[in-house]
Amino acid sequence: MSHRKFEAPRSGSLGFLPKKRTKRHAGRIRSFPKDDGKAEPHLTAFRGYKAGMTHVVRGVDRAGALMHKREVVDAVSVVETPPMVVVGVVGYVETPNGLRTLTTVFAEHLSEEFKRRCYKNWYKAKKKAYTKYAAKYKDGAKDIEHELERIAKFSSVVRVIAHTQVKKLNLRIKKAHIMEIQVNGGADAKAKVDFAKSLFEKEIHIDSVFAKDEQIDVIGVTKGKGYEGVTTRWGVTRLPRKTHRGLRKVACIGSWHPARVSTTVARAGQNGYFHRTEMNKKIYRIGKAGDKASCQTKADLTEKGITPMGGFVRYGEVNEDWVMLKGAIVGVKKRPVVLRKSLMKHTARRHLEDIDLKFIDTSSKQGHGRFQTAEEKAKFLGPLASKQNQ
Repeated sequence: MSHRKFEAPRSGSLGFLPKKRTKRHAGRIRSFPKDDGKAEPHLTAFRGYKAGMTHVVRGVDRAGALMHKREVVDAVSVVETPPMVVVGVVGYVETPNGLRTLTTVFAEHLSEEFKRRCYKNWYKAKKKAYTKYAAKYKDGAKDIEHELERIAKFSSVVRVIAHTQVKKLNLRIKKAHIMEIQVNGGADAKAKVDFAKSLFEKEIHIDSVFAKDEQIDVIGVTKGKGYEGVTTRWGVTRLPRKTHRGLRKVACIGSWHPARVSTTVARAGQNGYFHRTEMNKKIYRIGKAGDKASCQTKADLTEKGITPMGGFVRYGEVNEDWVMLKGAIVGVKKRPVVLRKSLMKHTARRHLEDIDLKFIDTSSKQGHGRFQTAEEKAKFLGPLASKQNQ
């Protein structure tokens, strides 16, 4: 090995600087997929809440792969996705400085959980939000139709305003999470506006936006770690054991001159709670609310739902629609995450592969889970003494 200067790559990427806590606590879509005028009008994103993880057994159908026609075990994440409600539409015009909002049109009836997001203190508020706006719908809603025609005439980008229904979940929050979702497809802006207007005050389900075996992107905020040192934060090499005054350090933080510490030198500081976008997460399965056999497969005919024995740790039961994604996703349990259609056109065989699930694990996640269902546990243990004495 020659001199270290020519051989050692730097530790950690500078592409994620500054490493500071995000202001976008619920995830923000910075880019939407490219519009395709030949397709039907459709939505390009959805919001869900991270429930937890489990594992599945699936058959590999990828000719040429080492595991072709064999079974593999994959870790999967479960995201609960209750239906969202569309409450408005926004039109954007292109300018030399980027997109500019032309106008916004809201629906006539807005739910309480949407209005709560407009207030700091709902209890002390007068709760008058959008009451004057709703009056525009009287006398034929001429003003509303005029604004929709303006969007159809001048806008190049159309997005709907939608909010989650947190009242359907047991998250102990009452304010809905609101987001803009771009409408892609349609021959022109008028087709997009008509599609958006047809969704006003209606629920949109996850299976109307995404499909099984689709590659999607997950946008969210990572788990916060607090203030951490350089070895954990940047992955720099530890110093020799006998080093004076500690070894989990950077030995030299720069030359005498320039008499400043460069921004490229690894330093201790905040780790985690960063806004991140993870690309190419494959959808293994989409489950519907109330389907008690949503985790049934051809190889495992046991009638069971996605909620494991004892519920997901630090989350509870999944009673609404849900989506199963390959691998881990960012954030802690209960954290809102944005699911977005992929920005790229996929050609790799591993991305186009059809997923054949053989088994979905629903054993307890609070220890070494042994039973898949309560019936299986009762059958194995037999009549309990507490039940016999009754």
